[in-house]
Amino acid sequence: MEFISPTKGRLTFDEVFEEILTYASLHPDDYYRLIIGTDSQLREETCFVTALIIHRQGKGGRFFFTRKRDAHVRSLKQRIFYEASLSLSVASILTEKLAESGHEFNIEIHLDVGSNGATKTLVKEVVGMVSGSGYPCRIKPDSYGASTVADRYTK
Repeated sequence: MEFISPTKGRLTFDEVFEEILTYASLHPDDYYRLIIGTDSQLREETCFVTALIIHRQGKGGRFFFTRKRDAHVRSLKQRIFYEASLSLSVASILTEKLAESGHEFNIEIHLDVGSNGATKTLVKEVVGMVSGSGYPCRIKPDSYGASTVADRYTK
């Protein structure tokens, strides 16, 4: 899996993981969260972007993203669930890597659904899917990992 950093360029997952650890080691007494969010944009093909963000509480952060294009047209419901599954996939790999390294971070999933708009009927189902997988999640307007960071790179 290849990620893109706006400052470092193309990175492997292992390189992203090292960047996260290095960033957190600069200020070890601060509180950090790892946020994963996916958004998609439907055009001739569907572009899915998953963002991986290390947020230093109250002091900014860094992010990395991976992009996947799919020619298969999906309904809104299918896209939302696929977005959640892409985020869960990255979270699972990250959780495993953290366990191997002995480091601990809070991981949360940001979903591109909200109480208003076309996705309001999907909130309960997709939140249940993520929560059932063991990760806390946020929905709009608090899900900036998906609705702001990932969204920016789907265009």
